[in-house]
Amino acid sequence: MTITFVRIDDRIIHGLITTRWGKEVPSDGIIAVNDKAANNPILREAYSAAAEDKKTFVWTMDHFNQVKDKVLSSKTRYFLITKNPLDMKTILVDWKFKPSDVKTVNVGPGNDRQGSIKLGDNQSFTQEEGDAFEAIEKAGYKVEFALLPDQHIGEWSRFKSRFGY
Repeated sequence: MTITFVRIDDRIIHGLITTRWGKEVPSDGIIAVNDKAANNPILREAYSAAAEDKKTFVWTMDHFNQVKDKVLSSKTRYFLITKNPLDMKTILVDWKFKPSDVKTVNVGPGNDRQGSIKLGDNQSFTQEEGDAFEAIEKAGYKVEFALLPDQHIGEWSRFKSRFGY
């Protein structure tokens, strides 16, 4: 088992990932995939520090695509996190990355932005992001919105009509 948890979180790596989700789902490390964070040494260091005792990688999309088969063959258990639904859709749908036995994509915070649709507290997404959720679901994943393990607001099927599905 290599990928134990798949999450979309606009804060990428923060305390709730390592403390709350880390207690719910076993992992030895975190793979964060985001071009901006991977190309910024200060952000990369901040995300690594937030993960504390976990092995942490902050990679660009291109780098992840190059090493994704190594990730799957690793014996290390990782969380896979992207900052946005579009990147996760690219990884899971376009690149057909199959993260071990994980069948659920957990969706955490999504900041309110102009043109976004509010689903819950700190969970707002644009139409383009809604399209990504739809594609992820059609690829066979359950898309579940939960800031914390005990704060689930529902699955994509509950919200998809707000995006025209």
